[in-house]
Amino acid sequence: MPVRVTLDVMLAKRKLRARDVAEKIGISETQLSLLRTGKVKGMRFDTLSKLCLVLDCKPGDILDYDIDNADLDA
Repeated sequence: MPVRVTLDVMLAKRKLRARDVAEKIGISETQLSLLRTGKVKGMRFDTLSKLCLVLDCKPGDILDYDIDNADLDA
């Protein structure tokens, strides 16, 4: 999948623990872990907004696009 979640990078830059972020945005640690590892097919805009608010960033700071892995048929 060409869209990659780089949430771990932002957590490290902000020196925040995943547990604390999950609590602040109202999702389980398990769900946040799945987001961090890219094992989800999608993310609600509401969750993305809350992550950006807590991490003081923009969506592009926690999502990346790898054009080399893009496939229009997928």
